[in-house]
Amino acid sequence: MRFSDKLDAYEKSIFSLLAEEKAALAASGADVIDLSIGTPDLPPAPHVMQALCEAALRPENYIYAVKDRPQLLQAAADWYLRRFSVRLDPQTQIISLLGSQDGLAHIAQALLDPGDTVLVPDPCYPIFAIGPALCGMQVERLPQLPQNGYRIDFDAVDPELARRAKLLIVSYPNNPVTAVADAAYYERMVAFAKRYDLAVLHDNAYCELTFDGYRCGSFLQTPGAMDVGVEFNSLSKTYNMAGARVGFAMGNERMIALLRSLKSNFDFGIFLPIQLAAEAALNGPQDSVEQTRSTYQRRRDLLLDGLAQAGWAIDRPRATMFVWARIPQGFESSEAFARALMRRTGVIVVPGTAFGPSGEGHVRIALVQPQERLEEAVRRIAESGILRERA
Repeated sequence: MRFSDKLDAYEKSIFSLLAEEKAALAASGADVIDLSIGTPDLPPAPHVMQALCEAALRPENYIYAVKDRPQLLQAAADWYLRRFSVRLDPQTQIISLLGSQDGLAHIAQALLDPGDTVLVPDPCYPIFAIGPALCGMQVERLPQLPQNGYRIDFDAVDPELARRAKLLIVSYPNNPVTAVADAAYYERMVAFAKRYDLAVLHDNAYCELTFDGYRCGSFLQTPGAMDVGVEFNSLSKTYNMAGARVGFAMGNERMIALLRSLKSNFDFGIFLPIQLAAEAALNGPQDSVEQTRSTYQRRRDLLLDGLAQAGWAIDRPRATMFVWARIPQGFESSEAFARALMRRTGVIVVPGTAFGPSGEGHVRIALVQPQERLEEAVRRIAESGILRERA
């Protein structure tokens, strides 16, 4: 039998290799502390779980959910109006997703043709590049460098490349580099998109995981943003509903209509009890959001303060559930350091190159373990000597 070779580049990604080494370590009896995958370890609020349980006990909720519940779309519109003062038509400017990754993986198929050019950040969340690439599109990476605050410098983009491109995919607060964007930056982004006739996809999944009093905005607040793009958001991180797979795309009516048409051929919508739980999360008490934010901030401080005392100084992120850390001196690559760290301490982090070439020299650390496990990780790293022996 003959099969497609398009997946060859992804079958043995660094995430797969890390998973294999983690399994080997665990099989040998090692106590592994996994700070690699950004999987929330916190539960949803009780009222959200209660709504899900009650809905799951009703037999009528097991039909195909071919259309979004109007109440769910209205809840998303109301949330965006309360949070960002962005007014959206729930029927024409919002569509639900099986998690934002669903939309990010598929929307390029709705907007572009094979061979078209897509601009993505470097480093970037892998699906930004993988989704278009698997559809036969040309992916071009725009560096997010420290001298630019780990954000794309639109003035540095080759005009010929920009004219050839049709789509720009971005995300702030950013995974993996944790960079944030202000209103002036979004204005430059919209101007760049209009100058070169680009569509924009902005992933705002981490908008509520912000620290030290900082509050981020929405791309859709920017004048002209609705003309050129859509924003993705998700309940995975804000409400700890990662396994429930529920998110939204919002904004430009034509782009939403094209995505809705594509998805009508792919799936039958979100399980109705999950839709009802999402409504409870968006409409109900928001205390849990602040509790989640505070938990990640405490974890960030505990980890970075401990590592600084051990000799590994790392910049303190203003947002997300991640830390973007320069590797200690003396290691030839991010992957070499991550592998050495895993073997010496049982602590797993992700090499920056898993997110693109510009990630070299960094690792991403996810704040997805409780305080005592982070303290244990710091102790192991400090006692291993890995931060000293090559300095």
